Amino acid sequence: MDSYDWRLLAALQQNGRLTNQEVGAAIGLSASQVSRRRTRLEETGVIKGYAARLDNKAVGLDVLAFIHVNLRAHDAKSLRLFQQLVSSDAAIQEAHSVSGDADYLLKVVASNLEDLSTFVTNTLLISDTIAHVKSYIVLKQMKHTIELPTHR
Repeated sequence: MDSYDWRLLAALQQNGRLTNQEVGAAIGLSASQVSRRRTRLEETGVIKGYAARLDNKAVGLDVLAFIHVNLRAHDAKSLRLFQQLVSSDAAIQEAHSVSGDADYLLKVVASNLEDLSTFVTNTLLISDTIAHVKSYIVLKQMKHTIELPTHR
């Protein structure tokens, strides 16, 4: 990847709806050059897709929480069941295997605290694979971005 690719990625992260002509004008390339580069970046998986970013509060998801999860066992079956649980629930926005006191860190959205409590009780704590959960409710979001650094 060269500097044009990085600038193309930066432009698209800021506005994925830009046309090749608009991107080209912003980074100093023709629309056809942008098209070829964009296609290559999509085909190689650098650009994974395009989507609308929704405001969680505007769609009624007022609670954001991070939940530490510890599994009872770390055998293949337990890991597979936990992966299925994580993949099947839309409230779980992100799931990460982490070092430290927890096995996993989940990012979860809910309509309100009661719904979050119901999720923890009826989804996580009833799972035979999960031994312990610890929830952290976000009081104020200081920064939120999905854009990756492109200044190389």
